[in-house]
Amino acid sequence: MTTLKNLKGTAIQFLDADPVQYVGTWASGGSLNQARYSLAGAGTQTAGLAFGGYSAPSRRNETEEYNGTSWSEQNNLNLARNELSGAGTQTAALAAGGATPSSTTNDAETYNGTSWTEISNLNTSRDNLGSTAMGSVNTAVYVLGGANVESWNGSSWTETTELNTPRGLNASAGTTTSGITIGGSAPPGRQAIVESWNGSAWTEVADLSTATSRAGAAGASSTAALSFGGETGPSPNYTAVTESFNGSSWTTGNSMSTARYALTGGGGAAPNQTALAAGGYTTTDVANTEEWSFPPPTASTLIEGLMWFNSSSSALKGYGTAAGVPAGSWASGGAMNTARRNLAGAGEQTSGLAFAGATSGSPASVANTEKYNGSTWTEVNDLNSARAQLAGLGTQTSAFAISGYTSTWVTSVESWNGTSWTETTDVNTARLFAGAAGTTTSGLFFNGETGPSPAASNKNESWNGSSWTEVADMNNAKTGIAGVGASNTSAFGFGGGPPAAATSEQWNGTSWTEVNDLNTARYQLAGSGLKELALAFGGYTTTVVANTEAWNGSSWSETNDLGTARRLLAASGQAASALAFAGYNGSSANVTSTEEFTAPAAVSTVTTS
Repeated sequence: MTTLKNLKGTAIQFLDADPVQYVGTWASGGSLNQARYSLAGAGTQTAGLAFGGYSAPSRRNETEEYNGTSWSEQNNLNLARNELSGAGTQTAALAAGGATPSSTTNDAETYNGTSWTEISNLNTSRDNLGSTAMGSVNTAVYVLGGANVESWNGSSWTETTELNTPRGLNASAGTTTSGITIGGSAPPGRQAIVESWNGSAWTEVADLSTATSRAGAAGASSTAALSFGGETGPSPNYTAVTESFNGSSWTTGNSMSTARYALTGGGGAAPNQTALAAGGYTTTDVANTEEWSFPPPTASTLIEGLMWFNSSSSALKGYGTAAGVPAGSWASGGAMNTARRNLAGAGEQTSGLAFAGATSGSPASVANTEKYNGSTWTEVNDLNSARAQLAGLGTQTSAFAISGYTSTWVTSVESWNGTSWTETTDVNTARLFAGAAGTTTSGLFFNGETGPSPAASNKNESWNGSSWTEVADMNNAKTGIAGVGASNTSAFGFGGGPPAAATSEQWNGTSWTEVNDLNTARYQLAGSGLKELALAFGGYTTTVVANTEAWNGSSWSETNDLGTARRLLAASGQAASALAFAGYNGSSANVTSTEEFTAPAAVSTVTTS
């Protein structure tokens, strides 16, 4: 028997098994009877249709129906072909275009659940169609190819509005009034471009994370779509990646078990709840089927902060991001408007602030300020004084730009209120490449380089909302340090140099204490998070590095590297949701690229004493 005493707050559930994440995953389904690729499909996950395609040495005319478990052979297409387009349902489908042994075709057929019937041909013969039709019934369908789009009204085909970017082998989903076409191929290669359709016009929306052609797609509308698999480069560069679109951005989800391209997709219950992937090509044509689904409504699902007692394993458990920090990874964000190094940052991952910096190594100082909304950077009001090599702290609506270099070392501090910068109380000692932590009412400014005869400093100043006061020095004098923390009584500084150092120190409001070193000694790095949980990334050893390390409160561990090695960069956010932006790539170039670090939440056993 288990007894839990003196537990306060939210009631703790007793469960036989751990709750599950409410995310989509792929599971194996029944295989096609005929392995093939460059086929077309229609229908849903439990009532699917697959037809046409290619399996060496022949184009195929086989039609198969899926009942949610297995595929069964049905009456064949009248015309064997591959690289055709398909749309509709299992009992009302359309096949159009494609490639025959002798030529590209404009042939079109409809399926009534039993047999195929020839209908009026497309106006333009075409192949390389991928999964490029949209529409829920065979009397309301759009077929795409190149830039050309044709609509079917049940009796004839009509040319309609062209795509903005001509391409083939793109994937499409949705309806004739709310559709989407994804990726594709056009010179010089695979495309990440995505366009949405409102019934009359095409509009470019957020790009895929990875440029892909010959992928599968499913979706109910232009704001609920799924892209999976595909070809990312010259064969054999195929992928299993799944991306989900919510109308404004793409999110990478769980991958398929089998990487492949030239597959067919179907399904599409909103919001991206179900999908079917069948066939395709790896190093040979495949018959594999996979089903995409979410946990059922009756499932107990994980919510961050949830605690429960697992009665099977007799363990008290919790769910949160802290345990998942080492497993995090970086993804591309929106590019900055101005490439620069030696800048400062503040805020969070989805509400970041970037200010000042240098556009060259001279430095050519700038006053530019940009804010980030989670996808794009926007220019806002400049600092009063252009500067570089400064420190920053605070949020997107309340930040400090501290000290730095104009044509000399400066002590000036500027305060940001979300709209404009105002001069405020100076620090006592001007420093470059220093660390900062906290807020505009409780901040800390430490280490750095003093001048005009450059020398590493261990000075430390505390801000109480009205004045800066010198307090206990750091143990190690360094420049190019990274600083994080919540206030002037809780801060963390790590790295620095030169030469590159791995030392880490924590501040408790009275003194600095050395804690475990970084695994990789470096300076001119950046950091995010708090004293208890932090992230260190980028910097310089004897070369520019992309190394990322996570601090769990007692030690550093290596995690996934930045996509772009850089130093003299800036950062904002937390350990489990960081933002890295700008910097110098070590090859005579400042960068505008932004990267977002996300650590998935994880289940962990709660220990108490």
